[in-house]
Amino acid sequence: MSKKSKKKKKSEKKKAAFKVQNTTKTPVTESDDTNDIDEVDEDIARIMKILNVVNEEDMEVNDDNLKKYFDYLNDHLDFSDLVTGMEDFRWEEYYVFGPGDQKEYEKLKKKNPSYTDHYKILSLEEYGYDESILVNVKRISDNKKFTLPLADLETVDKDSINLKLLMDFSMWFWNYR
Repeated sequence: MSKKSKKKKKSEKKKAAFKVQNTTKTPVTESDDTNDIDEVDEDIARIMKILNVVNEEDMEVNDDNLKKYFDYLNDHLDFSDLVTGMEDFRWEEYYVFGPGDQKEYEKLKKKNPSYTDHYKILSLEEYGYDESILVNVKRISDNKKFTLPLADLETVDKDSINLKLLMDFSMWFWNYR
């Protein structure tokens, strides 16, 4: 399988995961009558407000919208929250889903960031169409610093104020490219 088709397959997997996540009932308000469609509409409405657009067609991932999202997250993200990988990072696929040796994988995880690790976000780094918004993080277990795509991260604490911010950003980044 070519590198491009693997990347496309992984992107499709992430899109499918978000479709599943966005159809679960997690009330945004006190009301218990929020249905799945309304919640997805609320997610899109929040993103449209961040991007300052009125049509869903204008939500595409491009440099202008990435800049808007970057500025918004820089102002609203709580940098004290811990984050972790949503799923395996690119380098880990060979070991998590492929024939990679588990002992070698454990050794490499000491040098490289792993989706199983917990990190503290230090700062937003930069943004680009292919790489999402990059963030500087510090791994909690050994204080090693890495730069990771924000779209690949989620909060450790499911009650965090950052939960919706990161989920909305990732959903937007993977589905509107």
